[in-house]
Amino acid sequence: QVQLQDSGGGSVPAGGSLKLSCVASRWIFDNCGMGWYRQAPGKEREFVSALDGDGRRRYRDSVKGRFTISLNYAKNILFLQMNSLKTEDTDTYYCSAYCNAGAYWGQGTQVTVSS
Repeated sequence: QVQLQDSGGGSVPAGGSLKLSCVASRWIFDNCGMGWYRQAPGKEREFVSALDGDGRRRYRDSVKGRFTISLNYAKNILFLQMNSLKTEDTDTYYCSAYCNAGAYWGQGTQVTVSS
């Protein structure tokens, strides 16, 4: 069973920083691309960032220059460093793994940015 455990959310003022973490099995890191999505209540889940199997990093335009995706392969952890947070970044953030067998999701971690 594929399991992703995301964490690191919290409440910060605008301009602050948070670092999200996603722990997954080694099999995931070896066989899947991984990324982060976010979703507000009543809205569709949207792409935030991805780290593809070839090492390419992708970001949605609104977070470029502020968010950085990275991983600690030895510890099987995917990170999302979020700097210069804005109120519009407030959402539930989900770790995702996209594999040949399908897509998998963490349980979500809430990020709240106050003005």
